[in-house]
Amino acid sequence: MRIGVVSDTHDDRRNLETALGLLRTEGITQLLHCGDLCGPAIVELLSEFDVWIARGNMDRHPELDQTVHETVGRERLASSHRLTLDGLSVALVHGHQERELRSLINAGEHAYVFHGHTHRRNDRRVGATRVINPGALGGMRWQQRSFCILDLAADEVEFVTV
Repeated sequence: MRIGVVSDTHDDRRNLETALGLLRTEGITQLLHCGDLCGPAIVELLSEFDVWIARGNMDRHPELDQTVHETVGRERLASSHRLTLDGLSVALVHGHQERELRSLINAGEHAYVFHGHTHRRNDRRVGATRVINPGALGGMRWQQRSFCILDLAADEVEFVTV
């Protein structure tokens, strides 16, 4: 199973459309969004994917919850998700609540912990847990815009720059 992981879109429609186009080309239908979509207009772009979204510190738009509910489904936007993908335990958070992020990483309960917030792509292991930040697709920081594709069966991650 291959999944797409994006984060920190910050309403950057162009970069998100580019990333989603590449994911479509790769035949990827499962998507994790590590938060900071910002506004509800971005949600419609995600609707063709089986998407789970972590609420980021910038996800405060009053219509965001309702839009996610109507567009991609109930329970798809939460401060954190604990999922089973391809038989593996996965945690998804934004990362701005550092204590929660550290707890998920250090618990050793998840094969993968995905987060965003820093806008810096990262791939590291802490014990048996692989911690992945796909980087950011939007925002005002200087880092290159990126997302990643993870092959769960092969345990291989590919960072893609947009």
